[in-house]
Amino acid sequence: MHTTLISVDVLHSRLETAVAIDCRFDLANPEAGRQAFAEGHIPGARYAHLDTDLSGPKSNLTGRHPLPDSTTLAATFGRFGITSNTQVFAYDADNGMFASRLWWLLRWSGHRSVAVLDGGFKAWTMAGLPISRDAHAPVVANFRAETDDSLVVSADEVARRAIQSDWRILDARAPERFRGEVEPLDPVAGHIPGARNHPFAWNMGGDGRWLSPHELATKLNLSLDGVRSERAIMMCGSGVTACHNLLALEIAGLHGAKLYAGSWSEWIRDPRRPVVKGTGS
Repeated sequence: MHTTLISVDVLHSRLETAVAIDCRFDLANPEAGRQAFAEGHIPGARYAHLDTDLSGPKSNLTGRHPLPDSTTLAATFGRFGITSNTQVFAYDADNGMFASRLWWLLRWSGHRSVAVLDGGFKAWTMAGLPISRDAHAPVVANFRAETDDSLVVSADEVARRAIQSDWRILDARAPERFRGEVEPLDPVAGHIPGARNHPFAWNMGGDGRWLSPHELATKLNLSLDGVRSERAIMMCGSGVTACHNLLALEIAGLHGAKLYAGSWSEWIRDPRRPVVKGTGS
């Protein structure tokens, strides 16, 4: 069973017995991933759209990518042909930014046999492995979700934990967004008081692959600064790249961290919630 990362060679050897999910997406062009999938994908892969498959409906109170309803999500996974015994491999263009969201959603639903392709579709093509343009219609399966809501925290809990020294809020956004110097996606810039910055890009090496477990543990422990991973909450702009940090923690052997799914884009929906800028927490 593969539960964190998978190499292109192993994925290639498992295509006949596993389900591959293509999660390519572009926040600036929501249909770009689906178009890229149509132009070429890993043979047999299904396509998962961030907005329609891996997120629920937005409202005036939610962030940009709220969690799907568990029943709806189970139906989506069933449509992909996933059962309790299915090994799932998720991939996106390269860095795992969107594939990590699918990885976390499956784990939240009680499915542990899911791993992210290290290097993504880029690594697959660079290895000279086959590409398909065929549409794949899997047999619909009965996916039974066992949702673990202890993995998710609300904005109210984040507000309480952010001021407690034995808890840690880690924000996966780029440093300039965390500091509030730029904000390309949300109407308010800055970060939650007490949060610390751990950009998801820190989990990647210069070759576009994930760092080793030891390297990830070293970096993450610096960001956690003495706090146990079970008392850590991951967030980002909308609950997507926070899952990248959650996967990094799992690879590093640091378990039990939680997701603030609404993240920054939900936090700022309520003007009474405090916002700060700069490098300090």
